[in-house]
Amino acid sequence: MEVINKIGRRKCAVARVYMSQGNGSITVNGRDYKEYFPTPTLQYVCRQAFETVGLLGQYDVKANLDGGGINGQAEALRMAIARCLCEVDLEYRPALKAKGLVRRDPRMVERKKPGQKKARKRFQFSKR
Repeated sequence: MEVINKIGRRKCAVARVYMSQGNGSITVNGRDYKEYFPTPTLQYVCRQAFETVGLLGQYDVKANLDGGGINGQAEALRMAIARCLCEVDLEYRPALKAKGLVRRDPRMVERKKPGQKKARKRFQFSKR
């Protein structure tokens, strides 16, 4: 099997993934994913696409992550792996789609507006 190259995005994070047949190692920016993502929740997010279709431990993943925070990077990686699995076999797509792993999450941070403390929070109003 050849190498499958896909991209995944979430917030400002971008994940470029190269997936090939192997023994299930996930390498992120030259490090093991368990070292890169220290919390068990983020490690589960990285494996979620494989666990959904029951292919855990059958493909090697080499990922380059850039931008955003650690949570956005984990979810971008999950989306890129799901896209790779769809290219491996289209029968996996309905299961991945049901979990919401194929669709890009459009939610982004709302910008701060002038004359306000944050995006929605206002300065305290004084009537007199």
